[in-house]
Parts: sequence; structure tokens; C-alpha cells
Amino acid sequence: MFSSVRSRLTLWYVGALSIVLIAFSIGVYVLLARSLYDRLDARLASTLQATVSAVKHALAEQDTVTRALQDLHFPNQTIAVLDEDGRVLAEKTGIAGPPLRLPPAPFSSSEEIRFYESPESQSDADDSSRGVFQRVTDPRTAARYTVVVVQSLEALGDQLELLLEFLYIVVPLSLILAGLGGWFLARKSLAPVVAMSERAQRISVENLDQRLPVINPRDELGHLAATFNDLLARLSMSFAQQRRFMADASHELRTPLSAIRTASAVMLQQEDREQSEYREALTIVEQEARRLTRIVEDMFVLARADAGHPTLQKSNFYLDELIAESARAAAVLASQKHLHFETLPLPEAPFSGDEGLLRQMLWNLLNNAIKYSPDGGRVQIALESRSTHYVITVSDTGSGIPPELQTRIFERFYRVDQARAHTASATQSGAGLGLPIARWIAEVHGGRIELRRSDPTGSTFVALLPRT
Repeated sequence: MFSSVRSRLTLWYVGALSIVLIAFSIGVYVLLARSLYDRLDARLASTLQATVSAVKHALAEQDTVTRALQDLHFPNQTIAVLDEDGRVLAEKTGIAGPPLRLPPAPFSSSEEIRFYESPESQSDADDSSRGVFQRVTDPRTAARYTVVVVQSLEALGDQLELLLEFLYIVVPLSLILAGLGGWFLARKSLAPVVAMSERAQRISVENLDQRLPVINPRDELGHLAATFNDLLARLSMSFAQQRRFMADASHELRTPLSAIRTASAVMLQQEDREQSEYREALTIVEQEARRLTRIVEDMFVLARADAGHPTLQKSNFYLDELIAESARAAAVLASQKHLHFETLPLPEAPFSGDEGLLRQMLWNLLNNAIKYSPDGGRVQIALESRSTHYVITVSDTGSGIPPELQTRIFERFYRVDQARAHTASATQSGAGLGLPIARWIAEVHGGRIELRRSDPTGSTFVALLPRT
């Protein structure tokens, strides 16, 4: 029971409220008791002043103190005059006044007002009282008298006891009601969490399209549900990409494997064949094996990209020299299609990065430009050095990419022209992995690749790499 969030929230709420209520009750009790005692002391002091004045007047008129008390009327109080030895010379008890209980001896010799309190005489007597006394001196005889005023504490005690009984009932009842209300509110507040939990338990790989319910998108739980839905959307997209990747990879791997198996099966159907036939079959097997090797290598590079922790073999080199070497190799391939390959003047470009990966990036861009340029076309590569980065530009004179397909060219296994891709040379992958790999290589070096222009006159790809 106490492992649930609702129970813990309710207990915390009731515990905090109980501390507040207990502190409040103690404060109310103390303040009320102090107020009642202050009012009682004020009444006692007022009665004492009137009595002292009457006694002094009687002494001045050479009258008895008993005569002085006869004209005084104070209900609920008892007044008395004592001599120096503490004997009662005169006493008057008002209506419902308490019995006279004298202050503890010896009395104070000063004429200051002194308060005292007498406890109950017995455990069930309920005769506790509070009193006040003051010394009075006769100016004629120098005799000293003590004036005492006493009032019962029964009414005050009853009021405080009534307050305690009220608090004993109200505080536990408030805590019970607060606990029930807190449990209800916690259950109501956490209902979206329960709904999200139940929905999340039903979501699996087969139904990643389902989403958590968002009851109130403006509160914290709604924001949490929206965040989980975004996570589910990314997971669904990732699983869809993985499935598409596996399906495309299976398709691409099946093509060369099927060609190899077909060529081998045809040659094995007849024992005696000409040497040229065997050579032709082995040539097909070798070409398809190279195509298969290239696809596997590209998939391995993409697997490193998906791992998120690429291991770069960094070194210091000149980017312009790397571009010149890649351009010379690409010029040989371009000459087979009678393409005009042009390398613009390359400025000196020191760089720090993985030379092997950058060489593969350049080759993928150049190979893509050569493959899709018609015979007699033109391919151009250029390097520009700017203040914060290098700009590598690869242009061709191909037929271009339709505008509606330009956003998908960096997807894995995606090819604008499927038929032309299958008729490409076996030394090229033709699997739609070149541009995704090139983009990943640029990104792990802190740069990016973008398609700057593509129309019927050709396409221009730009790679931006930060200067180091």
C-alpha cells in the first residue's frame, strides 16, 4: 500500500497538515490562555486598587477596615485585610466568590502588587484560585496591613478545557477529512499517469503507431505524455527505417547473389564447356562479388554511423592534396564515358580529420556525378577556403533530380532512377548508399553536405567542412 505514489502523497499531505494544525492549536491555546489570564489579572488589580483606596481612606478617617469593606461589592471575588502577623482582620466574599486562600508567607515588605496562584486543595476539589495582594501602611500608627483579593480559576479552566475538547475533536476530524480528500485528489491527479501506464503496457513493436493519451496538454503530465509520444514517434520511425533498411539490403544483396548462383548453375549443368564460357562465367561472378563486397562495406560504414560512436583515425593533412588525388582517380573513370573532367585551382587547405573517410566522401560525390552525367558531359570539382570553413563543390551536367524527390536523395537505398542504377558498372555500388555515407562522413567531421542546385542542366552538391 505504501509503495504507491498516491499513498505516499496522501501521507505527506496529512503529515504536513497535522504539523500545521498541531502548531496552530498550541498557538491558539497559549494565546487564549494568556489573554484570559491577562483579563483576570486586570480585574484582580482593579479590585485591589479599589480596596486599597477604601482601606487607606478608612485609616485616614480613623475608621475600622471592616467598615471599609462593607461598601465594596465585587462578585466572583473575595477580599480580605490581614495584619502584620497574617491574621484576617476583615473579609468579604462576593456572589460565587471562592474561599479565601492566603498567599504563601512571609509576605513581601514592599508595597508593590504581587500575584500568586493557589492550586487545588484536593485532586477533585476544583478550587484553584488566583490572587493578588499589596502592603498598606497606616500613616498614624505605622501599622502594616495586607490587602488580598482572590478569584476562582474554575471559569477560566472550564473555558480552556472546552477549547481543548474542541481541538481534540476538530484536529483529528480535519486530518481524516484531509486524508480522504488528499487520497481522492491524488487519485484524480494521477489518473492520467495510470492511463498512460496502461496504454504503454499495450504498446509493443507491432503497434508502435499507438500513442499515450494526453488529457491536459498544458500541465506537467500532459507535457510528459507529449514527450513520450514524441519518443514513440522517433522509435516508430527508427524501427520503420530499420525494417526498410533490412528489406532494401536484402533486395540489394539478393541481386548479386542470384547472378552468382545463376552463372554457377548454368556452368555446372554441362561438364564439357569451352574455356571462354568458363571465363565469361567467372567474370560475371567476379563482378557481382565486387558489387557484393562494396555493398557490405557500405553497410558496415552505416552500421558505424548508427552506433553513434564513430572511431576516427585523425591525422593532419592538406585537403587540397586529397581532392587532387581523388580527382585524378575520378578523371580516369570519367574518360571511359568521354566526360570532360575539370578541377579548378585548389587553394592550400590544411585540415585535421580522418583522411580515409574523407577520401571515401569525395569519391562517392565524384562517382555519383560521373555515373549520372551523359556521355560527353562535364564534371567539375572546386575548393574554396573561407574564414571558418572549407567549401567543396561537385557539379555535373546530368538530367537533374525532380524537385519532389530532392528531399529523399540522402535516404539509404533510395535511388532516383532504379533502372539506371541496376545497369551501372559493377565497380560502383548502385545501391543508393553513396550519398548517405558521404553525409555521415561530413557530419562526424562537424560539417554537412547539401544539394545546392538541381535542374535539367545538372546538379551541384556542396560539402562544408570546418577549418581546424
